[in-house]
Amino acid sequence: MDMITDAAQVARHEANRAIQSAGSRAASHAATHGEYLTFRLGAEEYGIDILRVQEIRSYEQPTRIANAPSFLKGVVNLRGVIVPIVDLRLKLGCDSADYNHFTVVIVLNVRGRVVGAVVDSVSDVLALSGEAIRPAPQLNSTIDAGFITGIGSVAERMLILMDIEALMSSADMGLMDTMAD
Repeated sequence: MDMITDAAQVARHEANRAIQSAGSRAASHAATHGEYLTFRLGAEEYGIDILRVQEIRSYEQPTRIANAPSFLKGVVNLRGVIVPIVDLRLKLGCDSADYNHFTVVIVLNVRGRVVGAVVDSVSDVLALSGEAIRPAPQLNSTIDAGFITGIGSVAERMLILMDIEALMSSADMGLMDTMAD
């Protein structure tokens, strides 16, 4: 079990190092290409803009908030900042899984606010060219896919690229001031 825990720590460390490296580079990419932090929710792999990611942390049990929606797991104190923690599996309707040593919290900076997103595991940071990204599929109106920006292809992997800012700042999340730009 220690080898698995060590592997999870190494993966988090490598992803955090890549985040720092990406943060030091200018955001000169157009919306059609860029660097994405990839993570898993169940069997699916997702990608989010690396520039929205502040850090990756091990999952710790948050302090529950009464009457909060089920996807809002609670809050944690992150170096003096109270951070709401959202379980993306619950928010996106994925099969629920137990929290384990691979479960992490991706700490995001969304509209100047710090928010944590619980995911099953982080994979890596990928640079995707415009040719590797296809437009998001058109879905019927009963499915809210407004946060999906495209589908990325890398070898045999398919990534669902999400606009994490749009998801986290949506009205049903209740995390952002509706007057914020």
